[in-house]
Amino acid sequence: MSFLPLERLCSGASELGIELTNHQLDQLDRFAEFLVEINLKFNLTRITDPEDIVTSHYLDSLTCLAALNVEPGERVMDVGAGAGFPGIPIKIARPDINLTLLEATRKKVDFMNDAIGLLGLKDANAMHGRAEKIGHDPACRERFGIVYARALSGMKVLVELCLPLVRVGGYVVAQKSSGIEEELAAAQPMIGQLGGRIERTPAIHIPGTDIARTLVVISKTKPTPERFPRAYSKIVG
Repeated sequence: MSFLPLERLCSGASELGIELTNHQLDQLDRFAEFLVEINLKFNLTRITDPEDIVTSHYLDSLTCLAALNVEPGERVMDVGAGAGFPGIPIKIARPDINLTLLEATRKKVDFMNDAIGLLGLKDANAMHGRAEKIGHDPACRERFGIVYARALSGMKVLVELCLPLVRVGGYVVAQKSSGIEEELAAAQPMIGQLGGRIERTPAIHIPGTDIARTLVVISKTKPTPERFPRAYSKIVG
């Protein structure tokens, strides 16, 4: 017997243009059950009801794939991955990508790496670190084709943390709520300074809910100046 309402998950993903196999549905089911089990010991998420996991974690995460096509073999990073969202559902739906989950809280990194092992995910790892530091690491700086950010911070902060990690020709995909016009306008000068350009901001409805996400798709058109990202105190100051 499944932990999640899998028919709802399958139909919701299909509404987003994503067809999940039985194996992928089983992986998502096992990940949800593992998340709830470990959440009893460590506070990983407030969302533990199976119906809510389907909509607020899984289908919400998969809106990223509806917003931007990912090429097979693409190197992808989820910045501030938390308990693995949106990165792990994206990886399960697209096993052909190479995923790095970046998270500053060690217990969450350990949880994600345990989940990766449990689910048998290949070309996936969780990294302990902060974006403003690894953005200067040659192994990570401008190495990723797509960087995802879900509920990370305001746009001015988010782009300085994420764009230095994106290669020229790649993208940042930021999940935001609706009504972000002023926030985007305020971030526009910094986006340009970092070598980025707002490509589009599609509103994508989360199936089974009345919630629409605004997905901010930012392309990287030129290298980020070496001084970015700055120390976090300066980014938020």
